[in-house]
Amino acid sequence: MDDKELQQWIERVSLQYFKRPFVHKAAFNRRLRTTGGRYFMRSHNIDISWHQYEAFGAEEVEKIIKHELCHYHLHLQRKGYKHQDADFKKLLAEVGGTRFCQSLGLRKKPQAYRYKLECVSCGTSYLRKRRMDPSKYACGKCRGKLKLHSLDLESDS
Repeated sequence: MDDKELQQWIERVSLQYFKRPFVHKAAFNRRLRTTGGRYFMRSHNIDISWHQYEAFGAEEVEKIIKHELCHYHLHLQRKGYKHQDADFKKLLAEVGGTRFCQSLGLRKKPQAYRYKLECVSCGTSYLRKRRMDPSKYACGKCRGKLKLHSLDLESDS
């Protein structure tokens, strides 16, 4: 499927479910990974995630299209187009759109701690993700000097 077919699809869905035409531009966006689609308030254009289409197919993407069209039509009618607005929630339920898209599993995992600062005086330790100069800091408990240790990351694997 290309952008031209997506444009026709969105125009068809708009007329069928909203009884209003979609007269702006729609396109696939291959950079969208954590969201299913986007509605742009200034240009009134819609982007749809290509990855959602590849992973979950047309049925799931049609729900995303309905979601974005809810934003589109309500915004143009000067009604509540935001997720928390009652108008948006009501229209989304009427047309059968989805509130959230399915996860592609592409979110980054939290970074592990790589460094440990240890107080020479009292032994208190502080875990850090980034390397830092211990001479610029002191222990929060006793104001003693800190020593930097690198943690072994290979033992976790």
